[in-house]
Amino acid sequence: MTDILVIGGGPTGLLLASELKLAGAEPLVLEAAADGAARRRRSFGMRGINGRSGQSLALRGLDGPVGDAQRAMFGRLAVSRGSDDEDVVDGLLKMMEEGKARGHFAGLPLVSDTPAVGRGFLLQQHLLEQVLAERAEQLGVRIWSGCEVVDVIDDGTSVTAMLADGRSVRASYLVGCDGGRSVVRKSAGIDFVGTDATMTGRTAAATLADPSMIKSSLRSPGGLVNLSMVPGEIATIEFTGGPADRHAPLTAAEMQDSIRRASGNPGVVLTSFDGGVRYSDNTRQAATYRLGRILLAGDAAHVHSPIGGQGLNLGLQDAMNLGWKLGLVVRGMASDALLDTYTTERHRVGEWVLRNTRAQVALMRPGPQVDALRDVLSEVFPTPGVKRHFIALANGTEIDYSPSDDSLVGRFAPSRSLTSGRGLLVGPFSLSGYEDRVETCFGAAGMLVRPDGYVAWVSPDGGSTGLAEALDSWFGVPAARAA
Repeated sequence: MTDILVIGGGPTGLLLASELKLAGAEPLVLEAAADGAARRRRSFGMRGINGRSGQSLALRGLDGPVGDAQRAMFGRLAVSRGSDDEDVVDGLLKMMEEGKARGHFAGLPLVSDTPAVGRGFLLQQHLLEQVLAERAEQLGVRIWSGCEVVDVIDDGTSVTAMLADGRSVRASYLVGCDGGRSVVRKSAGIDFVGTDATMTGRTAAATLADPSMIKSSLRSPGGLVNLSMVPGEIATIEFTGGPADRHAPLTAAEMQDSIRRASGNPGVVLTSFDGGVRYSDNTRQAATYRLGRILLAGDAAHVHSPIGGQGLNLGLQDAMNLGWKLGLVVRGMASDALLDTYTTERHRVGEWVLRNTRAQVALMRPGPQVDALRDVLSEVFPTPGVKRHFIALANGTEIDYSPSDDSLVGRFAPSRSLTSGRGLLVGPFSLSGYEDRVETCFGAAGMLVRPDGYVAWVSPDGGSTGLAEALDSWFGVPAARAA
């Protein structure tokens, strides 16, 4: 029996597995995809890594490898797109590296010359997965590919994952990172409430007989048409309801018809088609992220429109929040009550993202009323306070896990790299019994920082009042008492 089963080897599952390993646990990742082609199907388009996720990756020293992957990708894209487009690609990369591009809200650009809170990135999902998989493997994480989980059973003392090939694997805890159609969530019987799809997006690897017939536009007659930055990819979004059959493979005929409707040009012809994906604004959230020994993270816990690019980041932040907590619990250093703080903290953040992605879908719909609303918003976006609000919204930097506390408690404190995955105690304080969980460094301000970078305690008077309670609450009992 292993410590923890992580079901799903996408970005959320891979980062979570590394976090668990840093926390001293032994995770096993079970990934259904057996080959690169299956992974490529979930890597159409680009994925934005926002400011807060950039800060989280920097805590673990991953910002360098991700930045290298982004730079190499943009180099390949510049060559593939041809000399006429190199300035576009180089310009975007420069804006990303300088921190000026801060994302968008319903296609309304968020650009600022002020210093960025965290470095953002833009890259294809399979490239991010490569970086995260390499780090997991460096840490000694076991990853089993081609292992489709069809059921999970929590017997109260352990959890068993049943595989499609008839095998079973048992662990103390199990985390479902297996996407919006999560087998883990369904098997556990966790409610997934929300709203049905009102739009259908499609992205395909395809080429046009006459590319000049289509121009990328957020406001085409029938929706959105995008000739992706990735050469050979085309995307559409139509706001006439969800997919008729979301399980059926996307076909060339369906993609061609969608491009014709969205662009308003019935003469568009596809000359090649090499697969694609559908998506929608089906918006739902798990009632709880933990039920007994089963937990959920990433799309298994929440799904929503991809407009605004917040889904990947929401999953990465779930992993950062959960990993160190579950690691402490499975090692017997903390009560499993610590796991309840995962739902308490992350469910509220998920609600915020579901709300703003619904708003972005509304702002993307075609029509003169929405056009007028977008014009009004475009007028107020440059206002400093408005710009700061929407940049914080898009980048996850408004998160406060303790909103009733007037101090820095609950806020992110990017004080230094925490590559060890331990917490950090800043100040002139001695530490006994927590050395395996918390590092120390001298500083003027007394502060206890959790492994995910969020502040757990701040000295109210320059002394250590409340420190012992904060250590017990977030890091379990000290070694001496545990023994």
